[in-house]
Amino acid sequence: MKVVILAGGLGSRLAEETSVRPKPLVEIGGMPILWHIMNIYAHHGLNDFIICAGYKGYMIKEYFVNLVLHHSDITVDLGANSINYHGGKRPDWRVTVVDTGMHSMTGGRLGRIREHLTPGEPFCMTYGDGVGDIDIAAEVAFHRDHGLKATMCAVTPPGRYGATNIEGQFITSFVEKPRGDGQRINGGFFVLDPSVIDLIPSDDTIWEAGPLEWLAANNQLAAFKHDGFWQPMDTLRERTHLEELWNSGKAPWKLWA
Repeated sequence: MKVVILAGGLGSRLAEETSVRPKPLVEIGGMPILWHIMNIYAHHGLNDFIICAGYKGYMIKEYFVNLVLHHSDITVDLGANSINYHGGKRPDWRVTVVDTGMHSMTGGRLGRIREHLTPGEPFCMTYGDGVGDIDIAAEVAFHRDHGLKATMCAVTPPGRYGATNIEGQFITSFVEKPRGDGQRINGGFFVLDPSVIDLIPSDDTIWEAGPLEWLAANNQLAAFKHDGFWQPMDTLRERTHLEELWNSGKAPWKLWA
């Protein structure tokens, strides 16, 4: 099963980082968040990736071209014009990076990779800026069981601000970042039938608008409920939060050894 990752947006809300690199290459614990996302899928046996690049996409291409170099010792024989790699732990991934346009919307990027999909075979799709301890294998099995065109991971968003418990005029305690009001939102981890590409007429199509709304209205969108950890990286605050979790050694999304 292939995994499609949308990685071409401008990331304007994280301009402190994305002015010099695409958001999926912003690092958490010294590794791009894209690497973290791919490891989540690889942990569940999915290692054939299609990266939908756009803004500064050449940097994503260069990252993967040099990935073996960065994870190995090397011997460079200048006379023989050769490089030998030694040791190092590098992922067993197959990665296709596709230029899906500088200004394409999320649906438009998905529409541009049709030729790289396996006809008739469902694929996974996610965004290049969010992590979670989602059970991808269970979501794929759920998708195959219900037989609809699409499955969306439905999550409860994390709270952004701490809250207080008040009795009369006294604050009695603090609650650190309580979760949302019980409503679930798009968690960004999808399993899709290739036929959903037919719902994308142009580069201007926003996946979360027309296609996703059509699937919901026609009872073709199933909800895979996830109650564990989930966190997007839209702002510097969120990036700092993920960095702190990683540095603590207790990052919930680190499912791999």
